Amino acid sequence: MTDTGRGPGAGLSRPTVARLPGYLRALSALAGSGTVRVSSAELARLTGASAAVLRRDLAGLGHLGRRGVGYPVATLQQAISQALGLVQDQSVVLVGAGHLGSALAGYTGFEDRGLRLCAVLDSDPRLIGQRRGAVVVQPIDELEDAVTTSRARLAIMAVPTAAAQSVADRLVAAGIRGLLNFAPVDLVVPAGVSVRAVDLSTELQILAFHQAELRP
Repeated sequence: MTDTGRGPGAGLSRPTVARLPGYLRALSALAGSGTVRVSSAELARLTGASAAVLRRDLAGLGHLGRRGVGYPVATLQQAISQALGLVQDQSVVLVGAGHLGSALAGYTGFEDRGLRLCAVLDSDPRLIGQRRGAVVVQPIDELEDAVTTSRARLAIMAVPTAAAQSVADRLVAAGIRGLLNFAPVDLVVPAGVSVRAVDLSTELQILAFHQAELRP
């Protein structure tokens, strides 16, 4: 579904937005190594994009680079972060504290990218009170309160397929406007709510197909 909100990156195409996190990751590494400026050719090489595509993507963020001089790394980081809505930390709610949810909760890269895991919820009473990363698992009955208290607008769903739609309905009703869904099911959500689906089995099948193509 398309998010109809008009944020800083609202004029960018979907393919461009999908490439921006990769640019931001590369820029963060460059900044960490003390690099002040980077050329479009070098940034393209680091991200696997073509230089022409990269220049078109970044042109949508404003006039940030100069021919023969390149892009100021810090300024470009700020512009991409603003386009992605990451200038201020974004609170994230995670529903599902099983094996996959636990792995996601323990991921240390969220905060580096302006995302803060503020609540983990599950319906299994055996998991309530256990720690997942820096957060204690709460009962699913507290979902609405967790979203309201944290003012989260993003949620990760690591729940069984049968529960996915009902959990999504509750999250959206509570105020969530962006869902990262790991359940292999197409969610039905209102206009103005964005869904990104991650089906691990499908991705592996695609990899298997490409691997088979490369066989002699």
